[in-house]
Amino acid sequence: MSRTVMVVDDDADILDMTRLVLEGGGYRVLPARGGQEALRTLEEAVPDLILLDINMPDLDGWQVLRMLKVDEKTTAIPVAMFSIKMEVRDKLHGMQEGAFDYIAKPFSCEELLSRVKRIFETLGRGVPA
Repeated sequence: MSRTVMVVDDDADILDMTRLVLEGGGYRVLPARGGQEALRTLEEAVPDLILLDINMPDLDGWQVLRMLKVDEKTTAIPVAMFSIKMEVRDKLHGMQEGAFDYIAKPFSCEELLSRVKRIFETLGRGVPA
């Protein structure tokens, strides 16, 4: 059974590249071009993991993360912040807000697949078949 990863990023190139890498690794991908689109998509689909960019124009990643963590339908979905912000305080802030992990951009294909796989293994949800 293939795991579903929602990728939320307002940069179309990063969104496309991330989708291609994850699909190549056996994951199903739900792309969203921003926070509002992600929240609309989550009304109909529940992914196994969300990769959430921080800097987005409509709703930033911190706002989306807070909304996800107070909604009983989405609170259990693990979220990995997905950002070019690599300072320790940003990573700590993400963890304090309820993020499961923090993946820095730019990333290598191998690193992204490894981190996603490790998240699923840590959660006991396995990896794609």
